[in-house]
Amino acid sequence: MTRSGGESSQDPALAQFVRYLEGERNASEHTISSYLVDIRQFIALTWGEQAQPPFAWKNVDRFAARKFLVHFQKHDYSPSTTGRKLSSLRSFYKFMLREESVRLNPFSGLALPKKHKRLPKVLTADEVGRLLDAPAEIVKKASGEMPARKKAWCRYAAERDAAILELLYSTGMRIGELAQLYDRDIDLLSGVVKVRGKGKKERMCPLGNPACRALRKAMDARDVILSIVGKEAVGIGLFLNKNGGRLTSRSIERMMKKYLLHAELNPEMSPHALRHSFATHLLDAGADLRSVQELLGHASLSTTQIYTHVSVERLKKVYEQAHPRA
Repeated sequence: MTRSGGESSQDPALAQFVRYLEGERNASEHTISSYLVDIRQFIALTWGEQAQPPFAWKNVDRFAARKFLVHFQKHDYSPSTTGRKLSSLRSFYKFMLREESVRLNPFSGLALPKKHKRLPKVLTADEVGRLLDAPAEIVKKASGEMPARKKAWCRYAAERDAAILELLYSTGMRIGELAQLYDRDIDLLSGVVKVRGKGKKERMCPLGNPACRALRKAMDARDVILSIVGKEAVGIGLFLNKNGGRLTSRSIERMMKKYLLHAELNPEMSPHALRHSFATHLLDAGADLRSVQELLGHASLSTTQIYTHVSVERLKKVYEQAHPRA
C-alpha cells in the first residue's frame, strides 16, 4: 500500500497521482497528505461522503469545479486556504490530462481567490522623530566612567545607529540595500547615495541634511575605532559590528527593536516600517507616484500604489474626526 492509504490505493487515477508525486516530484509525505486531503474533500462534495472508488473523474465539469470553490468561499475560508485547495485539484487534473485519463481540466479556467492586501504599518512624523532621537538618548544615559576604548565604541555604536535610522527614513532603502553600502557609495557633498537594489539595479537616492550630518558623525566615530584596532576604512562596509566586520541586516533589525522600545513604539515593527513611512509621508506631502516609485526602486508602479491606499485611509480618519457630518 502507498503512503496515502485508503481510497488512493483503490482508485487507479489517485494511486497513479501519488506515485507521480513520490517518484517524479519527490514530494514529502506532508505535501502528499495535503494534496489528498483537498482531493478527498472534493470527492465528498461531488459524490458524497459514502462514495466508493473508482471515481468518475471524466464526468467532472466546470460547474462541479466552481461548486467546490464556492463551498470554501461561503464558509469563510481564507483566500490562501481556498487557493491551495484549488491548486491541488488543478494539479491533479493536469496530471490526469497528461496521462490522457481525462479530456479537460475543469479547474484550469478558475481564478484563484485574491488575497487581502494588508496595508503597511506606518509611523507618524512625530513617531519617526522619537525613534531617530533614541540612540542619542540611550548613550547619554549610559555615559559615565569607562575605559577609553569602550567609550569610543559606545560613541560609535550610537552614531552608527542614528545614521542607519536616518538613512533608512531619508532614502526609503531596504535594510539589505543599506547593509551592503560602502563609503564610495555615499556622496555627502552632493547629498546622494548609490543604492544597489533587486536584480543588481542601481539607483541614486537623495540624502536629507539630517542624514548627511548623521553619516559624517558616524564615519568620524568609526575612523576612531579603526585607528584603535589598526584597520583602514578602505574595502570594508559603511557600518561595522563590534568585531570590525560588516553589520548584517539581522543585526539592524535587533538594533531597531531596542530603539522602538525606548521610544515607546511597537517593538514588532521592522526597519521596513521606515521605508513605508518614507513613501507615505512623501505622497501625503504631494509627491507624485512615479517619483516615489523611482526612489523606492520598484519595478512596477502597481507595487508603489499600496501607499496611496495608506494615504487615503489616513485622510478618512482625519475626515471622520473633523467633519461634523462624517
